Amino acid sequence: MEHYDVIVLGLGSMGGAAANTLAERGAKVLGLETFAPGHDQGAAHGGTRIIRQSYFESPEYVPLLQRAYEGWRTLEAESGRDIMELCGGIYIGDPDDITFRGSKEASELHNLPHEILDADEIRRRFPTMNPADDAVAVYEANAGYVRPEETTIANAEVAAKKGATLRFHEPVTHWQATPNGGVEVVTTQGTYGADRLVITPGPWAPQVLPELNLPLSIDRMIFYWFSPEYSDAVPYERYSDKQHPVYIEETHGNQQIYGFPMTDGPAGGLKLGFFRKGSPTTANTIDRNVYDHEIAEMRERALQLFPYLTGPVVQAKTCLYSVTPDEHFVIGAHPLHEQIQIACGFSGHGFKFVPVVGEILADLALDGRSAMLPPTLFDPTRAVLQGA
Repeated sequence: MEHYDVIVLGLGSMGGAAANTLAERGAKVLGLETFAPGHDQGAAHGGTRIIRQSYFESPEYVPLLQRAYEGWRTLEAESGRDIMELCGGIYIGDPDDITFRGSKEASELHNLPHEILDADEIRRRFPTMNPADDAVAVYEANAGYVRPEETTIANAEVAAKKGATLRFHEPVTHWQATPNGGVEVVTTQGTYGADRLVITPGPWAPQVLPELNLPLSIDRMIFYWFSPEYSDAVPYERYSDKQHPVYIEETHGNQQIYGFPMTDGPAGGLKLGFFRKGSPTTANTIDRNVYDHEIAEMRERALQLFPYLTGPVVQAKTCLYSVTPDEHFVIGAHPLHEQIQIACGFSGHGFKFVPVVGEILADLALDGRSAMLPPTLFDPTRAVLQGA
């Protein structure tokens, strides 16, 4: 049985970043993954993911985001892949609701450059949009998107160059802590030993970590690409990432949506989706079909902000959110086995943190602690995860 310093179970977004960082630090690393790099079965596909620092979810995330931006640039440089594009971001809503208020508070607390725009200024600068007359927005130039498939492939390529052994198409059937304080992992092709184990299971967390009984909701989510009707006043260029920001909007309780500029040319469609409108499922039973009534509901909501988004739907895809009760992540030592680190429950807003989560997991696996990890925010034993 071959022995490693660290085994990483799951080489999606977070696991790939962990394997990359561990290999960078000289550890003998084995990474195991059921699917191919950049696969579309979990939560790391669809062409684009928003990155931003004016973070309405909690100001505690901002230092992690600042560190993550450094990591994105490093990954681009090491891989030679085009991963990160800063096209700006706009967060539109009612003055007292979380989308606007939380973004503004995070910006002010951390001295992040930003602008406050009223509805008239939003329309003037971004004529694709027609927000409610009383809507306000935080505009953040230092926001944009990253490419998820490129990210996972890049981390795998760079980790392998640094000496990590990565085995794709090799499902794990069993793992266990061993009496000597190590771990043993069994796959369809062999058995491996290690001093430490990092588990990054994505939406398969309930199956991979059943002993923890984490109260995760695995939700089927959909993102859509709609075609605008172009005109001389609002041509394609107004929707492109040269002129259009990423966006989040919720006004008068109309259900928060998010989306992107057009990144694939005039025929590619404008991508958007509901931020919190999923249906319970599992990673193994998700319905990958998208139905006419779902498309109609999304279009009706999209037209409240984008009046010219009346052309045909280009495509629609499903993905999976793993949502904790408080919508914060789960990162830390396995409550029953200190030699095992877990990271899951990224609740639909975790991808922008990929590089820094990789660093945190490497810290935890090699040193047992990480100065970057907030003391309680992501604690696997916090009360909300224990039913308290």
